Amino acid sequence: MLWTAFLLGFLSSFHCVGMCGPIALAVGGKGSNKFLFNKIIYNLGRSLTYAMLGLVIGSLGFSLSLAGIQQGISIGMGVLVVLLSLSYKKADQFLSIPALSGIVSWIKSKLGQYLKSGSKVAFFSTGLVNGLLPCGMVYMALVVAMGMQSPWLGSAYMFFFGLGTIPMLLGLMISGDLLPIVRRQQFQKAIPYLGMLIGILMVFRGLGLGIPGLSPELAVFDYGTQQVEITMCH
Repeated sequence: MLWTAFLLGFLSSFHCVGMCGPIALAVGGKGSNKFLFNKIIYNLGRSLTYAMLGLVIGSLGFSLSLAGIQQGISIGMGVLVVLLSLSYKKADQFLSIPALSGIVSWIKSKLGQYLKSGSKVAFFSTGLVNGLLPCGMVYMALVVAMGMQSPWLGSAYMFFFGLGTIPMLLGLMISGDLLPIVRRQQFQKAIPYLGMLIGILMVFRGLGLGIPGLSPELAVFDYGTQQVEITMCH
């Protein structure tokens, strides 16, 4: 599933450039290749925040799996990912709420001012904060991370998601130019299809059909009155 994280992050960057674009332009600047290292650590900061969020949400998924509902979590999260992929733009509508949009705008303006200091700490910490800004695509990735039912796999999934967003945003930082909206929309059209593919993979994983690499068999062990399902690896 980790390969889907990078691909989801890559496609997400074409949608989220409207959110992260202003900060990315503040980090970059047209023709500014001098501070390439600072641009990289900014993006790594974002990826680290995503990884920490994945660790938390993956821990929650793991806790639920210990309750003996491993299959239900995987299937339920898979269905939810499919639904989110069909309406991922609606999640961003929360930003249209005056109070929230005002807070987000204030945070972005403060981060832009903070970046003017030019210090490595400023770039890295800005990336960390940027990773907390609301985004429908991040929400979708977090649902998948929860379905991984492992703190470390959840963290890894979100880290690879963050890495997937880097090529587009790094190019924006270096060139200082936004990709034409028509081209961005072309890439965004692939998001629902990828989301549905990921959701279907999660559903198959939860079904435990015994298909190696797609739907591993689930072994059930009795511990007193509690049954714990464990995905068998092939």
